Amino acid sequence: MTLAPTAASPAQPAPPPSRAKRLKALTHDTHERLDTTVAGASSFASRDGYVRFARMQFLFHRDIDALYADADLQTLFPGLGERRQLPLVQQDLADLAAAVPQPDTAPAFVPDAAIDLPTALGWLYVAEGSRMGATLLRKDAARLGLSDDFGARHLAPAPEGPAAYWRIFTAALDGIALDAAAEDRVIAGAEAAFARVQAYADDTLR
Repeated sequence: MTLAPTAASPAQPAPPPSRAKRLKALTHDTHERLDTTVAGASSFASRDGYVRFARMQFLFHRDIDALYADADLQTLFPGLGERRQLPLVQQDLADLAAAVPQPDTAPAFVPDAAIDLPTALGWLYVAEGSRMGATLLRKDAARLGLSDDFGARHLAPAPEGPAAYWRIFTAALDGIALDAAAEDRVIAGAEAAFARVQAYADDTLR
């Protein structure tokens, strides 16, 4: 008996990329420019260069420190409060007897002020994503005699490891329901965060 050929099943559309993957794609060029600036400044060629890098880090983490204390964000991202980097950067600079920058402008997010959730998500994506790159920078810092206990505390990985933490973070990020307008604000927030760090890099790493 000859069987009639079966019709091919229609191709299933590919699922849309996750929010984290969309952000990675949409901020790729901005991110690459920042990486090029940091590398071009030879930030890890000497302790003086590292101090300039740490001051850039201080300025950025000062901008976002309030996000880590926000109760709503802590609910969405368990353990977020334990991820604060500003005190660690301050201690790193103190270890190296380096002055902390004294900017005359308010941080991007002010403690106890209302926070737009989508915008905050974009900034957090940039901040927490930078922890993946810190794995390599930590090795560079070690060549300068710096460690998780002296001078490079803010580059130390999460206890569960950088890759595992990133999966946990992005799973939480991707699971937050937002409408189209809010999604646009997430993207704008990430772009603004990268632009802010780029401005600090241009000013501090010279």
